[in-house]
Amino acid sequence: MISSVVNEPLQRVSAVACVAIALGFSAPASAAGYDWSGVEKAIGRKGTEMPGGVYRVGIARSDLKVTLDGVQIKPPLALGSYMAFQSMGKSGMVMGDLVLLQEEVNPVMKKLVEGGIQITAVHNHLLRSDPFIMYMHYEGRGDPAELAATIRGALEESKTPLEASAPAGSPPPVDLDTAAIEKTLGAKGNNNGGVLAFSIPRAETIKDAGMTVPPAAGMGIAINFQPTGEGKAAITGDFVLIAKEVNPVLKTLRENGIEVTALHSHMLNDQPRLYFMHFWANDDAQKLASGLKAGLDKVNRKK
Repeated sequence: MISSVVNEPLQRVSAVACVAIALGFSAPASAAGYDWSGVEKAIGRKGTEMPGGVYRVGIARSDLKVTLDGVQIKPPLALGSYMAFQSMGKSGMVMGDLVLLQEEVNPVMKKLVEGGIQITAVHNHLLRSDPFIMYMHYEGRGDPAELAATIRGALEESKTPLEASAPAGSPPPVDLDTAAIEKTLGAKGNNNGGVLAFSIPRAETIKDAGMTVPPAAGMGIAINFQPTGEGKAAITGDFVLIAKEVNPVLKTLRENGIEVTALHSHMLNDQPRLYFMHFWANDDAQKLASGLKAGLDKVNRKK
C-alpha cells in the first residue's frame, strides 16, 4: 500500500484462525471505542483513527534524501513507515511496513522477531533509487501497547526519526491539475504533503486468517503523484491484485509507459490471495493518469 501511502503527514497482520478464536479474538472493534493512549505512549506520537476500526501511526523517513531518475523523492511519495492497529476484543493486532536502508534490515528484523512479531515480506518497491531502499512488512497480535513498544524498539536500531513531529501546517499545493487526474481515475485524491495520494479499495472483503483487513490497514490500491514541473509527475504506489489480474495489469501499465518495479505478497494467510504490484514513471501527469486508469479497469475495485 504503498503502501506505500505515508500515514504522516497522512501516507498488513496474520494469525492462524483457530488460534485467534482460542484467544478470544472477535471482529475488529471501532477505533473510536478503544483507548489507544498506550500505543501512543509506547511509540511516542499520535496516530489517526481510520475507517474500519484501524488506528494508524505513520513515521516518515524524513532523514533520507533519496533520488530516482533525477527526482528527489518526497517522503509521502514512497518513504513512509506505518503501523496499522486493530483492537480484537481484549487484545489486538498490528500490521505494517518499515522503510529501511539495507544495513538496517537485519538489526530491525532481529528486534521484531525477538518481540514475537512475524516478518511477512522483505523486498524493494523501487528500482535504481540512491540510496537503495528496502521495505519490511510485518504482522503481530497481542497487547497493542506491547506491540507498539516492540516496533519502537526495532526502529531504534535504524536511523528512523522517532521524535514526535511538530503539528503540520497547511500542506504545499500540488502543482498539477488534480481535478483532471481525479476525473480520469474516478477517485478522490488527498493532498499528502504536496503529493496527490489515492487509496482505492478492492470490491471484495479482504481477510487474513479469517479476520477482516480494512483498506486503511494497507489493502487499498495506492497511487501517488509527485509534481516534477511543467505538468509532469513522478508516480509510484502499488496495485492490489488477485492472480488472474496480475499479467493483464502488468501488460497494460507497460504499454502505457509505466514501469513495473516489483511484484510480491505482503501477507501470509490472506483470502483472496493478493499480489502487490509496484510501479514507477515520471512523465506528463494526465498521460500517466490515463495509463493508470487503464490498469484499474482490469481490477475488481469498488466503484
